Amino acid sequence: MTSEASTTGEYGDILFEVKDNVAWVTINRPWVRNAFREQTLDEMIDAFRSTRDDPSIVCAVVTGAGDQAFSAGGDFHAMTRLNRANAHHWNDRMLGLAMTLRGLPIPVVAMVNGWCMGGGHELALWCDLVIASENAVFGQTGARVGACPTVGATQYIPRLIGERLAREMIFLCRTFKAEEAVQVGLINRVVPQQDLRKETEAWCEQMKSYSSQTLRATKKSLNFESDELYASWQHGMELLAHIWGSEESLEGMHAFMEKRKPDFQKFRDRNRAEVRDYLAGLERDENQAPRS
Repeated sequence: MTSEASTTGEYGDILFEVKDNVAWVTINRPWVRNAFREQTLDEMIDAFRSTRDDPSIVCAVVTGAGDQAFSAGGDFHAMTRLNRANAHHWNDRMLGLAMTLRGLPIPVVAMVNGWCMGGGHELALWCDLVIASENAVFGQTGARVGACPTVGATQYIPRLIGERLAREMIFLCRTFKAEEAVQVGLINRVVPQQDLRKETEAWCEQMKSYSSQTLRATKKSLNFESDELYASWQHGMELLAHIWGSEESLEGMHAFMEKRKPDFQKFRDRNRAEVRDYLAGLERDENQAPRS
């Protein structure tokens, strides 16, 4: 029997509602294209975890407010504050949300409208199913802005679309419009924008008629092989900790916020000068320890 009851949770950065046995989590920060900060991640973790307390919930849906973006990823106004010392505060939240979604005993659907980029795309990767409107665009922008997409992108994109396309998506910041994303296997389905909510609800309604214990068991089984990538996640977190607060990452993020092209070449040139000085030192035997 389907319940008509609706319950809502009180949050600041997200909207949360359980309606007709479906949990709806909406990132409610449209002025920054639903980019998330630490508080947003905390609230999503709390909302999704709360579904464990209600076994009548069939599935969960995550989306972004408005029609411009699912999520543009991490909010640079928050991320420019990160450095090697505090990196774990951000990284642990990202990993915590990913593991929460993968560990839920119910399917999680990403309902994508508009931009789905960077960490926002990783959020969609953590979900079990992805349905998108015709205006959706998927991409990884880390190389362009000095970030490092190691919180799911480097682990899962090659499994979905193959190594070559994955490297093109990450190294060249290639984006995929919704129709092409379906063709390459990045998402499940694309529908007209005006039909996105209706089609998502139809998926949820279909799952209501299925066995909850089967959905739970098969999700766990489907995740078995990719769960073994957890070590790669941990490795990625450590790599990311060295990225945050670096001159290059700050250059990329500040350039994005200032709407200018980042100058990454200056870092290459500086490194070249340092390597040349090092090699010249080898020629001069500067690596020779003094004799007593």
